Amino acid sequence: MSEPSAAEPPTTTAPPMSARLAGVRSSPVRDILSLTERPEVISFAGGLPAPELFPVEMLASAFAAVIGPTAAPRSLQYSPTEGVPELRDALAARMRVRGVPAQREDVLVTTGSQQALALVATVLLDPGDAVLVEDPSYLAALQCFGFAGARPIPVPGDDEGLDPEALPELIAAHRPKFLYCIPNFQNPTGRTLSPGRRGRLAEIAAEHDLWVIEDDPYGELRYGGETAPSIAGHDLAAERTVAVSSLSKVLAPGLRVGWLRAPESLLRSLVIAKQAADLHTSTVDQLAAAHCLAQVDLDAHIDRLLAAYRARRDAMLAGLPAALPPGATFNRPDGGMFLWVRLPAGYDATALLGTALDHDVAFVPGAPFYASVADPRTLRLSFTTHAPHEIAVGLQRLAAALQAYASSGDGARG
Repeated sequence: MSEPSAAEPPTTTAPPMSARLAGVRSSPVRDILSLTERPEVISFAGGLPAPELFPVEMLASAFAAVIGPTAAPRSLQYSPTEGVPELRDALAARMRVRGVPAQREDVLVTTGSQQALALVATVLLDPGDAVLVEDPSYLAALQCFGFAGARPIPVPGDDEGLDPEALPELIAAHRPKFLYCIPNFQNPTGRTLSPGRRGRLAEIAAEHDLWVIEDDPYGELRYGGETAPSIAGHDLAAERTVAVSSLSKVLAPGLRVGWLRAPESLLRSLVIAKQAADLHTSTVDQLAAAHCLAQVDLDAHIDRLLAAYRARRDAMLAGLPAALPPGATFNRPDGGMFLWVRLPAGYDATALLGTALDHDVAFVPGAPFYASVADPRTLRLSFTTHAPHEIAVGLQRLAAALQAYASSGDGARG
């Protein structure tokens, strides 16, 4: 008599997904990064700091200090939702240097600046609300606002950033909850909002009771030009602006230490939302970051970053004219991590990406960064993660990919 067969395990289906997830796409940037893990690929795709420039000794010393025998009982314990006091003090001080009026009580430490955006969306947005955004805009912010059910409304702009004069009509038509912008070395374009437009934006915000979310993760990565005043530092905008930033680009992204400065009228609600999200940002990481800001010359480290990144930006700017087809254009940012390229009519950067990967070079197509109608000819290039000689090789590969794409009949022919 045969043994009875084991019962087949029941098929498990996923539970019904939340309706708010339905319209949120996976990030093409994150998806592309998974395609560029082959070591032979020179990737201009990710907006990543250069790992060889991480201040490893500085961070090792900081962590050793904050988990020593006398410090560990505090650093390994729960901490206040708002953040540990010494880090909030240090972050407020750095903001004041940049012209943002901030004290400890104005600052909420977040788990990366992405959480700051998520908290703002949680507190301010309901499904169907409108949000004004630059066109194109930071992809993860568009994801965040989309997850909240909001409608991103593009604000036109040019090489000087968004056009403030377009705001009154958009405000009247859509009654937006806020305007989201990256005024310094914007992701994805690398553009900087001009000082005159910042002042005009502050005036219009006051006139029309418009809140502004000023995201500034790249502001300390300036390689040339004059520093422009913060929107949050303008008298007319200070009490209606949430200033967001991060240590990811100047210290280490793995710390996941970001923050926001918000007026008292809004900050308490943001703190409650963070309590519900994660109680608080990692205590030990906060204290290590505070140690770096207080005990180590972080500005000297930033100066080293600037020297390296400036050379890499210049290498990309020098090589692009020969790499791109006639009729292509690109900008020359004064800082940050990105260049913005527009290919000639007939090219499609998304279709080009496959050919580029075949040539062991990668970039991010520009289309996903647009809130409405995309320009398929655009693409984003990051210059921070490769040395100048590698950038030169990568641009040679990009040139070969563009030639192969054009000759294949998929794109414009030279």
